[in-house]
Amino acid sequence: KRRVQAPRMADPHPLFDDTSAAGGGGGGTHRGYGAPPASSSSSSMYPPPAAFLSEPVSSLAVAYGSSLASQGRDIVDRSGSQISHREGLEEAGEGLDRLPRPLTALYPSLQLDRFIPVGRLKYYFAVDTVYVGRKLGLLVFPFLHQDWQVRYQQDAPVAPRFDVNAPDLYIPVMAFITYILVAGLALGTQNRFSPDSLGLQASSALAWLIVEVLAALLSLYIVTANTDLTTIDLLAFAGYKYVGMILGLLAGLLFGRSGYYLVLSWCCLSIFVFMVNTKSLRLKLLSEAAAEGVLVRGAKNQLRMYLTMAMAAAQPLFMYWLTSHLLR
Repeated sequence: KRRVQAPRMADPHPLFDDTSAAGGGGGGTHRGYGAPPASSSSSSMYPPPAAFLSEPVSSLAVAYGSSLASQGRDIVDRSGSQISHREGLEEAGEGLDRLPRPLTALYPSLQLDRFIPVGRLKYYFAVDTVYVGRKLGLLVFPFLHQDWQVRYQQDAPVAPRFDVNAPDLYIPVMAFITYILVAGLALGTQNRFSPDSLGLQASSALAWLIVEVLAALLSLYIVTANTDLTTIDLLAFAGYKYVGMILGLLAGLLFGRSGYYLVLSWCCLSIFVFMVNTKSLRLKLLSEAAAEGVLVRGAKNQLRMYLTMAMAAAQPLFMYWLTSHLLR
């Protein structure tokens, strides 16, 4: 008997597609085993190896270079903005009047130079340790000093650290603060210290200093003296008396009332001699007369000399008034 082979049933889940036979009705081209793949479909699906290796490297290099360039631009922009900001602040004083009012209110630091001469204050604080030591010795022992001449360079006074006769604000400011601390110490040794009393002492000393400077300015206005003496100069000369006040208080704490009177008397005499002899004060008061070549025997110049003597004589009075009540 002959066995009739049953027709094969198609595998419902074939493992591989049969690509050996050509599709008859699809109109596709027959490709045998080992035939090269079609260029159109394979190039779109699988890029060549050279393109696979070159494209990530080039894109990475481009990204890294662009990041470096952006960082460099940011650094240059920041430095340029800082320079322009500094230059703008320097030129703000000239163009501040042309700014609208609301914009001026947004930048109160631009108005600081209108009320406080910051550039001029730098001159009065240009000191060093040698200058401070020599100046303190001059304030306590002015009798030994011979050269009271003020030094100038290109028609401008040199910095205080180069000339002991030049006025400064460092010693007056430090002496004022030290005076308040020593006053608190004197009150504490007598069981009279309190924060209110220390604040009252500081406010009263500051008020008397302001009154002294305003009185000097009013006197200069009355005698119609067009001098080079500024308010900062008056503050400097009026603040030197705190050095003698500190020494008097310390002597009173160590040696009692007798030591206080002895040291304070010496310091009062020293500050009087210093104020009279210092030519930085006298020359500024007599600058107009010296420029015009007028003799000092004139009526207006005599008033200026009297004003100098009055400012010098007022220092011992303030020194005693501000220290006598601190010691009992």
